[in-house]
Amino acid sequence: MAQIIGLPKLSPTMEEGVLVRWVKQEGDAVEPGDLIAEVETDKANMDFALEDEGVLLKLLVGAGDTVKLGAPVLILGEAGEDVSELLAEAQAQLAGGGAAAPAQASAPAAAPQAAAPQAAAAPRAPAASPAASGGRLLASPLAKTLAIELGIDLRTVEGSGPGGRIVERDVRAIAGSAPAAQPAAPVATSSGTALAVVPPGPLAVPGHDGEYVDKPLTNIRRTIAERLTAAKRDIPHFRLTTSFEAGPLLAFRKRLNELMGGKGKVTINDLLIKGIALALRRVPDANVAFMGDSIRYFTQVHVGVAVALERGLMTPVVRNADLKGLGVISNEVKDLVGRAKDRKLKAHEITGSTFTISNLGMFGIDHFDAIINPPEGAILAVGRIVKQPIIDDDGKIGLGQRMSMTMSCDHRVIDGAVGARFLDELVELLESPESLAL
Repeated sequence: MAQIIGLPKLSPTMEEGVLVRWVKQEGDAVEPGDLIAEVETDKANMDFALEDEGVLLKLLVGAGDTVKLGAPVLILGEAGEDVSELLAEAQAQLAGGGAAAPAQASAPAAAPQAAAPQAAAAPRAPAASPAASGGRLLASPLAKTLAIELGIDLRTVEGSGPGGRIVERDVRAIAGSAPAAQPAAPVATSSGTALAVVPPGPLAVPGHDGEYVDKPLTNIRRTIAERLTAAKRDIPHFRLTTSFEAGPLLAFRKRLNELMGGKGKVTINDLLIKGIALALRRVPDANVAFMGDSIRYFTQVHVGVAVALERGLMTPVVRNADLKGLGVISNEVKDLVGRAKDRKLKAHEITGSTFTISNLGMFGIDHFDAIINPPEGAILAVGRIVKQPIIDDDGKIGLGQRMSMTMSCDHRVIDGAVGARFLDELVELLESPESLAL
């Protein structure tokens, strides 16, 4: 018997999701456990698998649509079943706010066949959009984002979705037929040649003449905003800054990569992750979290690695980093970062960290303060390596390579002395990097 299938809860804090793509299509037979779709949640892209068997009789939402938790996404049943009543029920739920707007709901009833052949063959003229006539612009989130990227005014696009809704294919069709923009031409002046109109820079949004353009928050960006606002407001941060001589660490990395040959390359960040993990073993009082009425002391060391992506900050986790070799850590980080960029991380790969590192040294940042990733008790912000004069123990001036680190601590669980002991142990490990390979 046919049934409506709603969007399940794919992450602990999920309230809605964006349907990234359908793996199965209408008419496909499925069995329990079959993957049918990929959904972007507030954590990562998650697999949507069915627990029932049958045939996908109707897909109710399309790629790019935002769907509320539990809202109808498909109708499952036996081949040939009449689902008109279920379809009407599902559409009513979606129209009532179950989804941002379905891109693949049922098509409207077929037009009468008595239409004149000439009219059928005539090219379609662009229809006035709802916004142009004073109404609400009906467009899917993916269509809106794509229009901004391609510089297309949605008011000039005719929607082919239900009720005239603009979907991705409509925007791509307009983009494919639009003439390429011509660069601004220079004009002659009394003093030579000058550019009369400066082409839009990287901050300009093509196709928009206003002072700004508002882009809707993604699920991930919304979650980041909520969590970091709460962290900054509720966690009493204090910060400890130190620096260390990075020359030995750079030399050790070079020797290590020469030994590894073509088996991979260890980065400075990989060495820092291992150093943090070992320092947490030496100072377990820094591997903690505030739980409201208790302090949680973690018995394992899981290091989160902050990764900046276009859609927001992700923190994949290297589990049991203190027990892993540098080569293993290096390969694991590369794999996690690569899949983070491809939106293929699973929920368990971005949760459960006990301490986080955020490294902006590769962007030329000397030092910075990071916001704690709750419920962790601390985060380490790492800057770049800077060449500067130093005075050795014999009083001689030489050239050193210093790297700065700033540890943000939750004062409810980590006191200044504990944070200082952790940084002291970390500096000792990093200035004697051979100990990282033990």
